Amino acid sequence: MPEPVEYESPRGIRSWAEDDRPREKMLLKGRQALSDAELIAILLGSGSRNETAVDLAKRVLASAGNDLGRLGRLDLSDLMRFKGIGEAKAISVAAALELGRRRKENAPPKREQLKTSGQAFIYLAPYMSDLPHEEFWIVLLNRALHPIGIQQVSKGGVTGTVVDAKMVFRPALESLATGIILCHNHPSGNVEPSEEDLRLTRKLMWAGQALDINVVDHLIVSDTQYFSFKDNGILKNS
Repeated sequence: MPEPVEYESPRGIRSWAEDDRPREKMLLKGRQALSDAELIAILLGSGSRNETAVDLAKRVLASAGNDLGRLGRLDLSDLMRFKGIGEAKAISVAAALELGRRRKENAPPKREQLKTSGQAFIYLAPYMSDLPHEEFWIVLLNRALHPIGIQQVSKGGVTGTVVDAKMVFRPALESLATGIILCHNHPSGNVEPSEEDLRLTRKLMWAGQALDINVVDHLIVSDTQYFSFKDNGILKNS
């Protein structure tokens, strides 16, 4: 007669290897490393006596065809039909899915690449048109030349503005930009660079090289026209 085999009690998440616990896994490997079920398990917090939070989350997902869109359309009563999910857990899951829906709904439109000085001029025009005084701005770029931000660096008088290199590169470093476009306006309408403009551009190029941030171009703009240091070969040779 075979010896009786002891029943194994279900193992809770706390008994798992640390790498397999959803919360610890997120801390160790980042949120991208977690499956949909593991993320939902974190929202649930716990399962039941006979089921881990991850297994419960897998059942919930399976009921929606493993489709987060369908899952998001379930109401609280649908979620509460699962053993182990009460009102509080159902509300947590529904709230998280609603946040995800709103994030997708409010996603920013696709950013255009700023590949040319003309595109950069059009992008900057709303910020720098009709200014009676001189201002210095930078456009922050990612590696694909998509703008990830725009920042006013300084504002001066009719004939000039003081530009501090530290203030130019600080927002670039904070946003992890890989490139910047420099821009300032000439209220007089004459967009030809002055000697001071040339000196400043050289200084900022050298600073950018030291910080591994590419100075893509420097535009001098008026309301209707612009001068590109890159297009005129000055930026490359500065």
